[in-house]
Amino acid sequence: MPRESLSARRARAAAVLEGLRGCYPDAKTELDFGTPFQLVIATLLSAQATDVSVNAATPALFARYPTPEVMAAATPEEVEPFVRTIGLYRNKAKNAVAAARRIVEHYGGEVPRTVEELVTLPGVGRKTANVVVANAFGVPAIAVDTHVGRLARRLGFSKHADPDKVEADLQKLFPPEEWVFLHHALILHGRRVCAARKPACGNCAVAELCPSREG
Repeated sequence: MPRESLSARRARAAAVLEGLRGCYPDAKTELDFGTPFQLVIATLLSAQATDVSVNAATPALFARYPTPEVMAAATPEEVEPFVRTIGLYRNKAKNAVAAARRIVEHYGGEVPRTVEELVTLPGVGRKTANVVVANAFGVPAIAVDTHVGRLARRLGFSKHADPDKVEADLQKLFPPEEWVFLHHALILHGRRVCAARKPACGNCAVAELCPSREG
């Protein structure tokens, strides 16, 4: 593929965005939550696990520990049975309790609203923080998971493996008001069409705009 100017890449990015919007007009997180705190915990639990497995576990978990104050008073061992079906459950239970305690002790029981503050919570990295600010508070953010990173590289929007660098590359191409929709749409497209092992290019609505398309 010939070298692409930034303006040409932005034009192609806009076309990709419209293609994705046609496929996933209501794209949003597939994690179930009722409060910002519940979203923090659900996203923390979703690392290296499916949203389906997290959503199966969180109703009972949140019924027992609905607020940071209640979870902060628990021990990791008390939380473990609620998340045992999720991968790495012991470490995640430990982080969930520690995150709840920090929210109570440092933020007065209110989930912080900035990425910089959220990443101080145990078990919360930049991706999780971006998910929380975007979905709980409506702040423009791009959460780069494995799907977003893979599609960004296949679409020629980034050459990087580092999620922070992928995030920066995407921010240069798309306006802030589209960031939340973009990362949800890319996640859905990665799950349903552009799989890691065998992308279904024949069923892809944006294949003609993709330099990695097959066939």
